[in-house]
Amino acid sequence: MWKGSERSPEGNELTLEEDLSRILSEKKITISVAESCTGGMLGSIITSVPGSSAYFLGGAVTYGYDSKEKLLGIKGSTLMNHGAVSENAAVEMAAGARELFGSDIAVSITGVAGPGGGAEAKPVGLVWFGISSMNGTFSEKFNFSGNRDEIRKNAADTAMRLLIDAAGSIR
Repeated sequence: MWKGSERSPEGNELTLEEDLSRILSEKKITISVAESCTGGMLGSIITSVPGSSAYFLGGAVTYGYDSKEKLLGIKGSTLMNHGAVSENAAVEMAAGARELFGSDIAVSITGVAGPGGGAEAKPVGLVWFGISSMNGTFSEKFNFSGNRDEIRKNAADTAMRLLIDAAGSIR
């Protein structure tokens, strides 16, 4: 996973979004995002880098079940049987975003940011990520601690690390 060792021409350590920009620009790879618990934070951070329009094709903030189904094509049965915060939903969200925007890679984020809404099986801080690319579609699960803002920021940072890793694996 991304280690933060990349440096700018001035010798400064690159931020996640700057390193993501560097690798996507060098490899000419496009990305898209599907966000739920981060509410657009990831797309905002990615597009804070000048020139991001060269690789960022778009994002969908799909907070509710209807938007997940209508925009991303998630099956109603997935949401009913597994819920929005699940591996199945994360994988379908990523694949749906990649198809919707026509990007090389898509990442999805769905989780419980809190402070309420958690349960024993899905506690506050549980976040599922999906990545869809030409190399396939996979998921990752993380359990973050902290308050709502910290969980959302950790989720956005993790999604950028996953995008960096996915972009690095594309030849």
